[in-house]
Amino acid sequence: MWSDESRFQLHHADGKVRIWWKQHERMHPTCMSTTLQASGCSVIIWGIFSWHDLGPLIRVEQRLNSTTYLSIVAGQVHPIILMAYPNGDGFFQQDNVPCHGACIVQEWFQEHEGDFTLLRWPPQSSDVNPIEHLWDEVKRAIRQLVLQPSKLRTGQCY
Repeated sequence: MWSDESRFQLHHADGKVRIWWKQHERMHPTCMSTTLQASGCSVIIWGIFSWHDLGPLIRVEQRLNSTTYLSIVAGQVHPIILMAYPNGDGFFQQDNVPCHGACIVQEWFQEHEGDFTLLRWPPQSSDVNPIEHLWDEVKRAIRQLVLQPSKLRTGQCY
């Protein structure tokens, strides 16, 4: 099973939007864009998938630290792996960002090493993590959404 977290933004992060118009179209509504303070609305999602199925998507409410990550692994990953691989022949991949290597996380993995195999993976190696392709597809779909600024309330995220 492969896992990773990713940030999704509904608006451009850098605040730069290029709009091309003809001289007489400058004030036409289709040639205008709204602006937001800061970087707009974003959310961090953690997910997992295997060759057989997609796992849950979990919204990470705060910064992903070792405690938050351990609660995801213990509360979500472990039950899924035990259900999918009851003989202990499953595997789990993580990308080894700093919170994955924390002592409390590593101790938990050692306590449960008979339940599945933890793959050794190069740190932050998104180029070899297959879940990155899934995130790319989701981000591509989000970019295709046409948001109606008049329907969004300040500070609201969909």
